[in-house]
Amino acid sequence: MPVQLLPASAAAFAPRASSVNVVLGSKVEPWLTQTLKRINRIKRPLNSVPQHQRCLTETLSSPNAIWTLASLMMTKKPDSELTKDANPLVEALFNYQLIHVEAYIVHVDMVLRSEVAYKLTPDTIEALIEYHKDIHCVNAKASTYEWSEKDQQCKKLHEDFVQAINKFVFRTHVSALEGLEEDGAGELLSGKSDEVKSNIINLMKPLLPPPPRVVDVIRQPPLLPSSPANLSMWTQAAAQSTIPAPVDSWRVLPSSPSVTASSADSSNASIWASISMAEVQLPSPTPSFSQPYSTAGMFYNSPLVSAPLPHLPLPSMLAPQCGVSVGYGGFGWDRYQEYTTTM
Repeated sequence: MPVQLLPASAAAFAPRASSVNVVLGSKVEPWLTQTLKRINRIKRPLNSVPQHQRCLTETLSSPNAIWTLASLMMTKKPDSELTKDANPLVEALFNYQLIHVEAYIVHVDMVLRSEVAYKLTPDTIEALIEYHKDIHCVNAKASTYEWSEKDQQCKKLHEDFVQAINKFVFRTHVSALEGLEEDGAGELLSGKSDEVKSNIINLMKPLLPPPPRVVDVIRQPPLLPSSPANLSMWTQAAAQSTIPAPVDSWRVLPSSPSVTASSADSSNASIWASISMAEVQLPSPTPSFSQPYSTAGMFYNSPLVSAPLPHLPLPSMLAPQCGVSVGYGGFGWDRYQEYTTTM
């Protein structure tokens, strides 16, 4: 892509140069020759490229060589001060104005880019700046809510527009020179005025308020088993869910029913006191052979004490009454001697 070369007169805040920079090719287009012959009151020879270049440069460098790029319909007052009337013509007369966008040519290139560059006149720049300050900024402030830095943002918005409108350079094809009139003045043809309007309107930026602040909701993280706050709770739960190791039944239950309850309780307490927490844990991995598991220690908190069996009376303890033999279960007392002999 060719480099865009513009003269110093096209820079922002630069005054208009006394001469326009014109670059022509080795061959002049026929339409340019006809245009120059039409606008010149004095007939000048146009037989070579230098003659065309000299004629075009002198014509465009004239103080009267002002082009009308477009005409903008703008309001005279802010929206809150506009006149309200039933007659639309009255409202149009009192509320709207025409701002003519005028410019002068600073550069003509028919070699690299085949374009014409226009720079806005000081009067046009001043009129647009005044409209932006007195009307556009006022409407922008009224259409947005209040915040602490609203005035500073509006001031910066206007300063940015001042810089942008002074830097504004409109480029179009060299065929726009067909609209050239006497004394170098002219008007854009082929709908180029709409493009100028769109470019200038886009320079008037809206006043954007700051986005609303997002409040971060701080959520408390869930308590894990490793948290100090629930450490005791989880420790107790783990201790309660631990299954004790197998214990021999003979160490829990008494070997004889004659053992008293107090002695069994004392022996049982001494057994459990000797078992530490390390012994209670289940072995991991499970060995290939282990002692048979007994649930006696899990369900019997105290040894069972069996009650003594009732003693049946012996035959000798029963005396015969009134000489009558008493039979007990089919066994006669009169055969007692035979029973004792057999025993």
